[in-house]
Amino acid sequence: MRQVVREFQLRAEQADFVAVVDDEGSHTARELLAEADRLAKAMFPDGAGGTVMLQADNSWRTVAGSLAVGMSGGVLAVVNRHTTPAEFAAAFEDIRPDAVVAEPSALAEWAVADLVPDRADEAVLNGWGVQRAPGQSDVSRWAGGVLIGLTSGSTGRPKGVVQSEEALRYASASTIEINGLRTGDAVAAIVPLSSTAAYCFGVYLSLLLGGPLVLTGKWDRAVAMRRMAERDVRWTMCVPTMALQMGAEAAGSGILSGVRAITVGGGPMDRGALTRAEKSLGTKILRVFGMSECLGHTSPGPDEPEEIRLARDGRPFPGTDLRALTPDGTEVAPGATGRAAVRGPSLFLGYARDGRVDPPTLTDDGYFPTGDLLMTHEDGTVTIMGREKDIIIRGGRNIDITEIERAVASYPRVARACVAAVPDEVLGERVALLVVTEDGRGIDLAELTGHLESLGLSKTKWPEFVYDIEELPQTKVGKLDRSAARALAHRLRKDA
Repeated sequence: MRQVVREFQLRAEQADFVAVVDDEGSHTARELLAEADRLAKAMFPDGAGGTVMLQADNSWRTVAGSLAVGMSGGVLAVVNRHTTPAEFAAAFEDIRPDAVVAEPSALAEWAVADLVPDRADEAVLNGWGVQRAPGQSDVSRWAGGVLIGLTSGSTGRPKGVVQSEEALRYASASTIEINGLRTGDAVAAIVPLSSTAAYCFGVYLSLLLGGPLVLTGKWDRAVAMRRMAERDVRWTMCVPTMALQMGAEAAGSGILSGVRAITVGGGPMDRGALTRAEKSLGTKILRVFGMSECLGHTSPGPDEPEEIRLARDGRPFPGTDLRALTPDGTEVAPGATGRAAVRGPSLFLGYARDGRVDPPTLTDDGYFPTGDLLMTHEDGTVTIMGREKDIIIRGGRNIDITEIERAVASYPRVARACVAAVPDEVLGERVALLVVTEDGRGIDLAELTGHLESLGLSKTKWPEFVYDIEELPQTKVGKLDRSAARALAHRLRKDA
């Protein structure tokens, strides 16, 4: 983080500017640097930087904390306030930080005092606390990593993804170039900054641009849109649910006509629903593909036609290679579906394990298997066809849930939908659908299957149960929580 922080300091020395707008108001670059200096001295009085776990909320504190870590040459690990004590303890074990910075209630809930028994407590960031461990810190254990973001693992244990500053800079600079952003432009962060991607394309990108970062503390679509419009935001990134909710709230007002583009990724996306949302908002929506392990590695451009922006997932950033493979590792031809593998400058260094980097498992030629199903096209664009494991096995037949969700989402009355498996004694699993309708009036099975039949979707893939709900379960960063959706479908089926 040291490079981008030094550039930020030089801009602030030349002229002060508004660097953050949040629920508390506006905060200038020099104000943030003063807070960062105080925090850095509280964390590391001897001036030697270390590894810091920071409660990354959507406020000026996350930016000030980032500046403090960068000024001291340390490594930043971002954690969500809603992280459970068990999740925090597991992350703490993997990261072994030299200091923890959070609000007092979080420090107490996470029992940091038990994890850092010989600690030194100090008040920082206008009411927050820092607890630092004794001993000499050593950031070389991260092999050049500067950011550790937590992502959920298949076993439920959080995984710490270690990224270098070169990766953050490459991903941010590519996004700036693609979206035609300029130095000093305002960008917004409406996804929680504790996610690796939100941090990269929120905090780091705004530091690189040297313009205001517009934040909302809690997700409120009306507040977010109003603040973006008032502060002349030029770009933001969000998950599909947020984009669709803002589109519904806008009601055709075109309130975000000053926004050049909204990048959308991290969940199932339907062209028809996204088209309605961008027309209502008055901006352009860009479907993209990326992951914590390889940040934002595809995107279309804002000036490309709708069939590219909203029906596909962009094309790889310059310097990034994305390919679709057969199970034996052979690259498939354009138009066919294969297993996605990526190689490029934003590929992560590895996972945090026992206080150091555990390098990822790559192919012999350096590609990282993403776990996604990918289709490439002759023009260089790509389409994500779903996850390799996103299937329902009904009577021995594999059913791709993404295919069903895309078909369901094309029905005009459907706002959001999620397919989930429910257990069956005879067939093993059956297909259930959780659905949020545009008008809130609900939808019955016959109406929906009639639409699927008109699309030509095989009857073997039709949902057998439909449950109307107010909203789909979401993760802490606003993505569809498939695990919670499956649990909800199971309960609804059992209670039916």
